[in-house]
Amino acid sequence: MVRRRSPAQSPASSVAVLPATYRQHDVFGPGPMPLFASVVRLDGDLEDHAHDFLEIAVVGEGSGRHRTATGSASVQVGDVLVLRPGAWHGFTDCRELQVANCCVGTSDRVADLSFLHVVPELRELLWTAPAAAGRKGVLSTRVAPEAATLAFGEIGRLTEALHGDVNRVLLMARLLTVLGHLVGTPAPARPAPEPRPAVVDAVVRALDNEPEYPWTVERLAGLVNLDPAYLSRLFRHHLGQPPISYLARLRIERASVLLAGTTLQVAQVGAAVGWPDPNYFARRFRALSGLSPTDYRSRCLVSPSSEGPVGQPKR
Repeated sequence: MVRRRSPAQSPASSVAVLPATYRQHDVFGPGPMPLFASVVRLDGDLEDHAHDFLEIAVVGEGSGRHRTATGSASVQVGDVLVLRPGAWHGFTDCRELQVANCCVGTSDRVADLSFLHVVPELRELLWTAPAAAGRKGVLSTRVAPEAATLAFGEIGRLTEALHGDVNRVLLMARLLTVLGHLVGTPAPARPAPEPRPAVVDAVVRALDNEPEYPWTVERLAGLVNLDPAYLSRLFRHHLGQPPISYLARLRIERASVLLAGTTLQVAQVGAAVGWPDPNYFARRFRALSGLSPTDYRSRCLVSPSSEGPVGQPKR
């Protein structure tokens, strides 16, 4: 969920909703880092929308329901919602629902944010857990109310910093403080994630860098001189899914960006991400995102608001 507010509005005031697809070049300003943050109050419904960047939302006071490709569930103070690029969500039946959200870009300007992938606790929260089987790119978890309150306040301060003349080191510090509150109080029965073996990281990097390549488990295992079955076991243990399932999620994320931001035909998008068979691409996209490629693109092209052109917030 992303909303912009004018400087004259309080963080919790009602503001215009961005169009149904939020893109990095529309949401993030020209500042030193690809970050966006806001604190809003929702009343009624916020239509389903997708984006091509990472979003972390912390729920405060109020009531409402959060809707994703896996269904709808009520939210309350302490709920934390993490959406990987390409995932979609919306809110319904909201009554003064306070939500603080922080968005992180995935463009070539994110070198300073590499710690989001390196620190095990952050990697688990932001990347591994949302990509687990059945979650379709969305993690819904919960922290203690005290931790949620602290994170909520830090997102508010990050919002103010992004509107001011603040250097990138301070912005990184603000972001890290937000995330620190979210990983510092894990659920009682959930241990901290163990460090990943270097061979798993090497395969993850290969998949992240070239998801369109015709990877097989055998080829991936050959990169790190492991038995394919053993590599699959390592992936299941550390990422909750085998290598090819992880690859499928990456391809869906890239396909979502291409469907929303280019005029490529659906078949061309499938070929560009590594699925040259249009029918197979359509089946995989629906299975992992909850929508067909055509329906997903339609959502991206239709704005639920008359506030501005598609993909462009009213400024």
